[in-house]
Amino acid sequence: MPSVSAYTSRVVVLAICGLLLAGALAGCTTTQEKAARQQARAKRILEAREKRQQRAKSHDHGGHKR
Repeated sequence: MPSVSAYTSRVVVLAICGLLLAGALAGCTTTQEKAARQQARAKRILEAREKRQQRAKSHDHGGHKR
């Protein structure tokens, strides 16, 4: 039968490992959320650029002669 100190040591080591694992998982979630925000921002930028280009083309080809 293991001694109490050996049992306590195992419990402490398992608790530390659990905390490290939880921290790593939380870090991954944060990274995924950050990537999703950056992707959404890039999409908005590209859509705004496309709208500007379409307006510029329609303005240039609007039938107005100079």
